[in-house]
Amino acid sequence: MDTIKMSEEINYNHRRFLGTAAMTIAAAQFGMLGCATAPTSMTKPADQPTMKPGTNMSFGSLKQINAGVLNVGYTEAGPSDGRTVILLHGWPYDIHSYVDVAPLLASAGYRVIVPYLRGYGSTRFLSSETLRNGQQSVVALDIIALMDALKISKAIIAGFDWGARTADIVAALRPERCKALVSVSGYLIGSQESGKVPLPPQAELEWWYQYYFATERGRAGYDKYRHDFAKLIWQIASPKWDFDDATFERSAASFDNPDHVSIVIHNYRWRLGLAEGEPKYDELEQRLAQAPDITVPTITLEGDTNGAPHPDASSYARKFSGRYEHRIITGSVGHNLPQEAPQAFAQAVVDVDGY
Repeated sequence: MDTIKMSEEINYNHRRFLGTAAMTIAAAQFGMLGCATAPTSMTKPADQPTMKPGTNMSFGSLKQINAGVLNVGYTEAGPSDGRTVILLHGWPYDIHSYVDVAPLLASAGYRVIVPYLRGYGSTRFLSSETLRNGQQSVVALDIIALMDALKISKAIIAGFDWGARTADIVAALRPERCKALVSVSGYLIGSQESGKVPLPPQAELEWWYQYYFATERGRAGYDKYRHDFAKLIWQIASPKWDFDDATFERSAASFDNPDHVSIVIHNYRWRLGLAEGEPKYDELEQRLAQAPDITVPTITLEGDTNGAPHPDASSYARKFSGRYEHRIITGSVGHNLPQEAPQAFAQAVVDVDGY
């Protein structure tokens, strides 16, 4: 391992800013950032005031593209010839977790792709016959298929929650497609066998929703109260984040996707071995069950007030065998790190690109 730098304290309110032009476009709409005047080279970080989280409220128009078994909804910003960054959201969140990160990266010369995962927003299955499968390997294959459809050979991949796990899997199994990795909460690749291992009672309590989803009452409850349920998770996972109703509702609209409940329930039941995956993905899952090392350059991040279940950084540091750094983002930052601390997240992308 080249470098392991553990527990670097970074207050996102005093973190370096991305590029001299970023503040000029900070309040611009996301769709305006792909204009021809956007710089195509990577801008060196500079000491500038930070962008306030929530500066941007919406993206420009969405794009749709057939990729694998899906028609994927995504938004794009920055120069078309810039180095590509793919930003992946988690549950119960959506692309708006990156509404401030994307303009920062676009202003620094990156081509930024932010897709809706299967079961979210405008992403749809191409066939009604396709199993609404939420197992971990399948979501990663969706991203590879999206890269193929967009003719992206290699990208920096960054994410949190489901998005971090997906990014980890792409980096582990297809390192030739992943230039570098930014992962909130580190190494999140799991297996059904590990999901069978009991945890201490306090740790089990943190996973209450997973056990709720294991029941038919839980499925019906999530379907009926999905917005209320998601808001509760936001409050628990980011106890210091004072988000307003408008911020939540922008993301909550994506949960009205017709496949959302099926994907979420299958994901959590699959983890516990209560739902089967598809046999054609068994070989991939067997490889993932071996907890493969990640060799690409990586920065892992953790918010200092993350209220969601997450591993301690010391438990996964050795899984990253390339150049590696871990950063603790201070300032009462919770689970939805890119939306709560957009500059720190964007800075990690720029920094890991330089490794």
